[in-house]
Amino acid sequence: MVLVQANVLDSTHLELATPIRTGRGGKVFVVITDPAIVDSERKQWLDGASEMLRNAYGDSEPEYTPSMVRESNPDYGA
Repeated sequence: MVLVQANVLDSTHLELATPIRTGRGGKVFVVITDPAIVDSERKQWLDGASEMLRNAYGDSEPEYTPSMVRESNPDYGA
């Protein structure tokens, strides 16, 4: 699936912001979204993700020292 922004030229024509790999006569599906709704949903998702990160890495998270590591990862820092 490819997501491409387009400007509406008139009721039957769109101008794509970037080219797509579909030849003349190819079929595409177009989904019309209200930018305000998309922005609102994105903000809600980002707010939820931020809250989860705050919970995972908050002040109550203990400090781990190298001596607490039971098995080192040989690929770490590679």
